Amino acid sequence: MKTATELWSNGRRRWIVIARDPERVAHLIDTNEYAMASDDEIVLTDPGGFEIFPMVFAAFAAELDASKITHIFASHQDPDVISSLSLWLHFNPKIKCHLSWLWQSFLPHFGGERDTFQPIPDEGRVLVVAGTTLEAIPAHYLHSSGNFHLYDPEARLLFSGDVGAALLPPSSGLFVTDFDGHIRHAEAFHRRWMGSNEAKRAWCERAAAMPIDLLCPQHGAIYRGKDVERFINWFSELEVGCLRAAAQHHEAA
Repeated sequence: MKTATELWSNGRRRWIVIARDPERVAHLIDTNEYAMASDDEIVLTDPGGFEIFPMVFAAFAAELDASKITHIFASHQDPDVISSLSLWLHFNPKIKCHLSWLWQSFLPHFGGERDTFQPIPDEGRVLVVAGTTLEAIPAHYLHSSGNFHLYDPEARLLFSGDVGAALLPPSSGLFVTDFDGHIRHAEAFHRRWMGSNEAKRAWCERAAAMPIDLLCPQHGAIYRGKDVERFINWFSELEVGCLRAAAQHHEAA
């Protein structure tokens, strides 16, 4: 069963993550779900797919007052990101889902009414949750054409969606501890799934200028400290969006 780990706290609010589900069936990709929680409101990021909703909900409910989940941030439209939406809305129909404007006519296929969805313009915007300012950071074409990350300036935490993701062995830890060993599990994924070198460079320039202590992807281990800079530098030099390069790397591996 998934369990919760606290990543950051200032006494008034905190970030937690649930990850590493040893009971996950092998044909489902493993995912990380994050929550920013205060006494009054909770925002979930990429709360996961329909299939894993019971495990995700149970893990959060064991740690938090689930009735205070009022916001969902969806980095993009993929089913492993947000296909559980209808179940979260069944629990609380007033939840607001923040996502790229591009997907506001697509995600209702997973559930929700018109006022459920809070569209984010391409340039991003500020989200105020529980009196806290969070920033929706553009990450278009990494990998989705309408894609955002979520930044907490006080916590210096960036939820980075699929950027930084790695397809790790089941026994891997929550945090990156050996960057060179870890990044081998990320390379083929980034080469194939990230669609634009131009978009990648723009993201890396933006991220390099941001104070980030924790870079938190949707899949795999969390980067912290110097490994955040190591990842940004590695990603900036990687050729992406090229099927041939991705296939060659996969064959070499």
